[in-house]
Amino acid sequence: MTDPGTGRSAEQLRGWIAAELDRTRARSALLTEAVDDGDLVRQHSPLMSPLVWDLAHVGNQEEIWLVRDVGGREPVRRDIDDLYDAFKQPRRDRPSLPLLPPAQARAYVATVRDKVYDLLDGVVFDSRRLVADGFAFGMVVQHEQQHDETMLATHQLRSGPAVLRSPPPPEPSARVPAEVLVPAGPFVMGTDADPWALDNERPAHRVDLPAYAIDAAPVTNGAYRGFIADGGYDEPRWWSEAGWRHRCAAALSAPMHWRRDGDGWAYQRFGRWDPVRDDEPVVHVCFHEAQAYAAWAGRRLPSEAEWEKAARWDPTTGRSRRYPWGDDEPTATHANLGQRHLWPAPVGAYPAGASPLGVHQLVGDVWEWTATPFRGYPGFAAFPYREYSEVFFGDDYQVLRGGSFGTDRAACRGTFRNWDYPIRRQIFSGFRCARDARPDEARP
Repeated sequence: MTDPGTGRSAEQLRGWIAAELDRTRARSALLTEAVDDGDLVRQHSPLMSPLVWDLAHVGNQEEIWLVRDVGGREPVRRDIDDLYDAFKQPRRDRPSLPLLPPAQARAYVATVRDKVYDLLDGVVFDSRRLVADGFAFGMVVQHEQQHDETMLATHQLRSGPAVLRSPPPPEPSARVPAEVLVPAGPFVMGTDADPWALDNERPAHRVDLPAYAIDAAPVTNGAYRGFIADGGYDEPRWWSEAGWRHRCAAALSAPMHWRRDGDGWAYQRFGRWDPVRDDEPVVHVCFHEAQAYAAWAGRRLPSEAEWEKAARWDPTTGRSRRYPWGDDEPTATHANLGQRHLWPAPVGAYPAGASPLGVHQLVGDVWEWTATPFRGYPGFAAFPYREYSEVFFGDDYQVLRGGSFGTDRAACRGTFRNWDYPIRRQIFSGFRCARDARPDEARP
């Protein structure tokens, strides 16, 4: 199995979509049923919505795009559209809104889903862009999974006893080199082929890059501890001007959720404190911290194109893969995805997920900051609405790539693009470094 729609009959596609809808809703239920109603309506951070807002919001988007737009059916609750409009309602203000209480929110999303199942039974997957290969259904699945990851980040911020549990990620089973040289030359960035790819992943286009070296794994806690121990947070020369201003204003001194523990550090994971493990990728750092570390280490952050070439380009065939390991969807042996584990896996835990060049853990574990501001590709066309991507284009947002342990496989592929403010670190964000190739390395 490769693409979610291409090559399937209409009945097979309906079955696939229904399974994805069910699987996604089960995750939403897990995240919202793990806490009581008091926790659902509480705002655990001004950066985040109450969990009950996210729950009703995914149902409202599903109603708008599937029940009303694709299905052309009567609204379920048009009166709540403004309450759950992410552009009209800033996160900090959402607790004061007359939101649906938990029981009503659950009833609402269940009613919407019943109508979507009925719609799915009869929909014709014709050439209209919104329904071809089930695109609108895939968009709704990805949207809900993105909010599930947001709700998981909210769980990380909540106080009180731990309510989420998971087995630990696998132990390392491969030695990973420090870096990998990526030879100069063109590759195809973005996609025209993936039927569920979103507008900012399109169109496919050729990018020609000089030779560069990129870390074979994300920067680890152990390496980042060296930056802290060397006074990296106290030395402005490692920071950009904007980064230093933010470091001082926010009093940054370590990754979010870290605290001193004797001679070492501890890290709070979903209500539990554990010692920081040196071979795990560092997580909960902002772009400015990543950029400062890279400068301290004598390196830089990779551009978005450099990240994608390292992740997708196959030097043997010259083609760009859907994932680092190939075109098949990720399994538990490829990557740490889907909330299967609740923290990043140690470096070397997923050798089956390495790219042809030998770059590891490009998918899952931690979102990786890149040096690139979020913009459209050449020939970009907004679809099906400007507010998904285009309104965010510009210098305010930095691109992150690769997904995290909280990202679902439906919302993660070699072309998938995430973006956020460079000061954000409540997200599951880390990074890897790169450098220009030396002249002797760049020769063929």
